[in-house]
Amino acid sequence: MSDDLKFQLRLTLNEGFAQAARSDLGSPSIAPLTDILNWHDAVMKCQFDAFADYVRDAEANGAESYPLYQWTKQTIEDPAKQAKYTKSFTLYVGGQEVYEKDKADALERALKPLVGGPIVARMFRYDTDPAHNPQPPRR
Repeated sequence: MSDDLKFQLRLTLNEGFAQAARSDLGSPSIAPLTDILNWHDAVMKCQFDAFADYVRDAEANGAESYPLYQWTKQTIEDPAKQAKYTKSFTLYVGGQEVYEKDKADALERALKPLVGGPIVARMFRYDTDPAHNPQPPRR
């Protein structure tokens, strides 16, 4: 494995907890999760909100400069995809979207006891190897 390979963790939160995470990261209902994230200098961003931010930026600055604009806009307008992505959260460590293996490993170990419980439904681990990742949709 290459030393320059970076990683990213994503969580799928259960229904009520996802809404709390989107609206109030200080909510006591998600404190077991946010305590772990704080310990690891990590924050989470709802994927639906990230997509919506991308669409807003594209519309404000000229969609022609945003290659995934049309796909992203269609995604946030699709009710089934909205339901999926409002429960999906990307974890940023030290302000970075992708991070070193040791940071991903430590965070993953700390979060593992929460997976399958009332707050966290699932956890996913991705890496920056293009062979492991889907290609962007064609225009």
